[in-house]
Amino acid sequence: MADGKPAGEDLAALKTLSEQTGVPGIDLHQVCIRLADLDLVPREICEQRAVLPVLVKNDRIFVAMASPSDRSTLQELEFATGRRVFPYVALRATLLRVVGECFDLKAQGRRHYVGPNCPPEIIQRAGVSVPPPAEPKAPAPGSPPAPRRALPPPQRAAAPSREAGGLMSEDSLRPAGTRGAAVIVDYAIGKVGGLPSPDVFVEATHDGVGDASVAPADDVELEVDGEAPVILVVDDEPDVRRLLVRVLQDRGYRTLEADNGETALQMVGKHLPDLVVLDAMLPKVHGFDIARRLRDTERYGHIPIVMVSAVYRGWRFAEDVKANYGVSAYLEKPFKVQDVVAAVETALTTPSNRSADPDALSDAAEKCLRAGILAYKAGNYEEAAGHLRAGTSTDPLAFRIHFQLGLLYAKTGQLYDAIQSLETALGIRSSYFPALKNLAFLYQNAGFRNKAIEMWERSLAAAPDDATRESIKRQLLALL
Repeated sequence: MADGKPAGEDLAALKTLSEQTGVPGIDLHQVCIRLADLDLVPREICEQRAVLPVLVKNDRIFVAMASPSDRSTLQELEFATGRRVFPYVALRATLLRVVGECFDLKAQGRRHYVGPNCPPEIIQRAGVSVPPPAEPKAPAPGSPPAPRRALPPPQRAAAPSREAGGLMSEDSLRPAGTRGAAVIVDYAIGKVGGLPSPDVFVEATHDGVGDASVAPADDVELEVDGEAPVILVVDDEPDVRRLLVRVLQDRGYRTLEADNGETALQMVGKHLPDLVVLDAMLPKVHGFDIARRLRDTERYGHIPIVMVSAVYRGWRFAEDVKANYGVSAYLEKPFKVQDVVAAVETALTTPSNRSADPDALSDAAEKCLRAGILAYKAGNYEEAAGHLRAGTSTDPLAFRIHFQLGLLYAKTGQLYDAIQSLETALGIRSSYFPALKNLAFLYQNAGFRNKAIEMWERSLAAAPDDATRESIKRQLLALL
């Protein structure tokens, strides 16, 4: 019984909502939430937008939402947290009640919220102990029997036995009937049936079969003008982008332009610019995601970034962005042109750790890729993952390494790591058919019906032959 309705009715309503939104539904009565993660999203935002962080892991945040199709809320969460958001749909009344309970428990110094139906293995994994009810005292002879009292709900009785590092895991966030606690309502998997395993590794020399489009960056050739620095200007507002390009060219700089994050990454990989003027809010690939990919890497980490954004939250926030994302300056829109020019000139004159031999790093990344494939073929999956992760650190824009790493994660059951790696590969080469097809399978397996449909449609456009197209059409019809 929850919110005045039997649990079965709640789950039936959640299942219907999940099918309507195309997003897996999360039963908040079955979760254990680390309350420290609530620091990422203020209470007023959670209550106003009906959202709740249920799991934070590395650069991912999994949130329960009453309206998972609300793109503005998703974008704001990504901007505020600097993490990629995976939404799950929850019943609004239950969600708002649990939001209040979680923040109240946090204010009381508690470390976890434990749902009343949370599976024991999840509670144990979180390191949370629920104290057993006290034994009633024997009544005195001749006294009336004590009235029966209901036990307090588990989430209010829960007390942590130690600081837990993981509590709910990504393995918990799976469709019902798959490995892990059944906290996600299943709807699409039962309709479509079993999904095939991810593709085996392709050869390291594979050049992108099914890549039906030419990246915009491939059509751009710079006219060399002495030693003038090359500046990549990335902004989806044409007027702002043209203004910045004109001002920088007037000061003798060579310029490249990109109107979205995907094209920006392609240009960085091809041209290795001396500086990037980067809008924070971009289509396709977020500006913060671009900065994160470039920072702390041997091949691109030296490139200074001047970030501009219409969202500004004071100088402390700007300092946090500079520290956490490695940007040289963070300026508010509408900006003064002289401030941008000053930030560019300061960044270009600041000593950097520029690599003396960028080509050698590409060779090193290629060696990591080949070593990873050899380890995979030998059945040494952990060693293979280590080689491939080293390759992404060396060259974060090497799409083939991200692609192979995604397949490896899928093979070993790391569903969300696989999704992220394949999404990264597509951010670099958007029409790479093997990545599109495997990502469609993974989203479908994770219960993200709308995302699966989107990826199958993109796969259909990039399919290499008629037989493959017919197979994809059958998958789409089954989902639709």
